[in-house]
Amino acid sequence: MTTTRNRILAAALLPLLAACGSDTETGGSPWDVLARTAVEAAAAKTAPGAPAAQPKSPEEAAAEALRVNPGPLIRASFELLNQNPIMAMAGQNGDMRTYMTPAEDALILRNGLLVGTRGLGQDLSVAVAQTEPLIRAGRAGSGQRTMYYYTGDGLERPLQFACTVGAGPKPGVMVEDCEGHGASFQNSYLVQGGQVPVSRQWIGPALGYVTIQTLRP
Repeated sequence: MTTTRNRILAAALLPLLAACGSDTETGGSPWDVLARTAVEAAAAKTAPGAPAAQPKSPEEAAAEALRVNPGPLIRASFELLNQNPIMAMAGQNGDMRTYMTPAEDALILRNGLLVGTRGLGQDLSVAVAQTEPLIRAGRAGSGQRTMYYYTGDGLERPLQFACTVGAGPKPGVMVEDCEGHGASFQNSYLVQGGQVPVSRQWIGPALGYVTIQTLRP
């Protein structure tokens, strides 16, 4: 288990290191493009005599992000944080992708499944799920999920959950029910060809659920 966890941690961190020195053809890294757009919009709102801008709807925000950023994008809706940022892919190593906001809050995904978070506070260091093959194949079964969390002293604390996987209420949706340590949660995945374009996944006790929607693969 330690070897598996270390491989996943290394794969997750490589995109972050590689992305720091990379530029896109549009004149900056993907999250730099989003950041510049946000800064320009803020400047326009605060210009003398400028009318107050109306907040964009989620659809308008997604359309704007797709227009200014040519790379892969996701929208993440954090239920407890009441935030719905659009996140750009900052780096990729194999099937592991790191998506960031302009503030460098990050989600690390493996073909749509949540592997870790960064910058959100009480982050999920890494998740190791024996149920992943079942979810991608659309098969029922059971397995253990181990989730490692950063503690206040900078160390990791593992939490293990017993999980069962089965078909959800709609075609193509798989549901993962997990229990352990006096807690229970349910993840839902829309599976298409082994990929997970839409999901609702539990990050942890402090951060709760995040719904992840692929805007551009």
